[in-house]
Amino acid sequence: MTKSFETILSDIKSCQVCADQLSHGPNPVVSVSEQSQILIIGQAPGTKVHHSGIPWDDASGKNLRKWLGVTDEQFYDPQIFGIVPMGFCYPGKGKSGDLPPRPECAPLWHHQLFDHLKSVKLILLIGLYAQQYYLGDKRKKTLTETVENYKAYLPKYMPLVHPSPRNGIWMRKNPWFTAEIVPALQNIVHQTIASK
Repeated sequence: MTKSFETILSDIKSCQVCADQLSHGPNPVVSVSEQSQILIIGQAPGTKVHHSGIPWDDASGKNLRKWLGVTDEQFYDPQIFGIVPMGFCYPGKGKSGDLPPRPECAPLWHHQLFDHLKSVKLILLIGLYAQQYYLGDKRKKTLTETVENYKAYLPKYMPLVHPSPRNGIWMRKNPWFTAEIVPALQNIVHQTIASK
């Protein structure tokens, strides 16, 4: 029997599947509604989001909202944006930044959630993990090439680089992203919101 949307969301928020692997303990972060128009699939919460419980409540989130051309109110309206990371909990610290999202999350929860998300018109795949999982062998050789060739994945998916301030060097090396991709992204997002 198919679980209700509310039950799945409740199960995710109380998930303990990899509790013993999480240095900071589980605190699943997700924000989505059955009416969500645009789905944001990122990596996993960082420490700030782990503590606040608010997705993208950090410098990366500010950059992302700027790229999308939306207000905080729009971004945090689950009827507009569903926010479903590859890993729902903060995975802990690695040698160079945060560890990858836990591999258990997406296979366990995504399909259960997405079976209920009939209003989604666009899925933003932010970063390598989301692109590997959802684009598979349709990805280009590098994340940069995948993002540059975003039109190949529309209208369903739009791959993006992660908006972390740590990606400043990448942004400077790839000025086409700000010049071409960001305006295209804003146009698609605004059209999607307007068509609600």
